[in-house]
Amino acid sequence: MRHFLFGATLAVIIGIMLTQARGPAQGKRPQVRGEWTGKWGIYTPPKDGESPPPQKYADRELRLDCKVVELSDGNWQATFAGECGRPYKYTVQMLGRQAGDVVLFKGTADLGEQDGGVYDWIGRATENEFMGFFTSQKYTGYFRLSRPKR
Repeated sequence: MRHFLFGATLAVIIGIMLTQARGPAQGKRPQVRGEWTGKWGIYTPPKDGESPPPQKYADRELRLDCKVVELSDGNWQATFAGECGRPYKYTVQMLGRQAGDVVLFKGTADLGEQDGGVYDWIGRATENEFMGFFTSQKYTGYFRLSRPKR
């Protein structure tokens, strides 16, 4: 009986050590491919003691639609379409990695001088929410998307 308890205890300790050696468990992989819809907006933080500079779309949110496609090995493609005084459509390549039950994204794209130049994106997606921030030399903003209502 003593050998059995020793063996069982040893098995439990080895199991714990192996689990810890693999690192934290990844959660269920969220399904982030597909259609998204929501809003985006511009954010302009005020400088110390100053009012924020006026911007065309400050203090209002505009519609944003997106389609996310998984390419390979953590590479994703997001096509954003919406209105900013005129219709636009941009495709951004992003690198994504799973962190628990979410996918974290980052990407860079040059949208041309007319639309603010080079932008960097960071974001986070679950199965039901895709949100993030973007920044360029001229603009800083955010987006909040969810699955379209069917």
